Amino acid sequence: MTEPATPRLREMRWWDIDPVLELERDLFPEDAWSRGMFWSELAHARGPGATRRYVVAEDDDRIVGYAGLTASGDLGDVQTIAVARDHQGTGLGGRLLTELLKAATAFECAEVMLECRVDNVRAQKLYERFGFVPIGFRRGYYQPGNVDALVMRLTTASDSGPAADSSSVQGTEING
Repeated sequence: MTEPATPRLREMRWWDIDPVLELERDLFPEDAWSRGMFWSELAHARGPGATRRYVVAEDDDRIVGYAGLTASGDLGDVQTIAVARDHQGTGLGGRLLTELLKAATAFECAEVMLECRVDNVRAQKLYERFGFVPIGFRRGYYQPGNVDALVMRLTTASDSGPAADSSSVQGTEING
């Protein structure tokens, strides 16, 4: 029996929006992004003034995951990460997050923020493995379900601990 092929990561393009929306609606039925939201994000993902990085994971011509990051100054913000149900637990979420952190380095972000549903423990564990730490909550952030968001941050701190270990993931050297 042969191992299934590893999904290929590539830049998200406009023609990916429809399959991404299908996955989005399956995974996040209450608070799915709209087509316009994806178009708006992708409009800022190319060219010399790009401030976004969106990637898709493709397995046999099927989109099985996607992720996006926005950058503003030295702050990056993970906008979304999603993995198809039949690919969850395979490490694909970590590969997508790694790609976003590489983009954060390219954008020269000193820290990366994200919001995660308080009831999404699997995602929280993924982010913690990458050195993200909880810093607060946003009450009622996810609508219409009125679900709170856990706010997490990853910095390129020079002290010890998970965030310092993540500097190698982000590609930041600390001299001193």
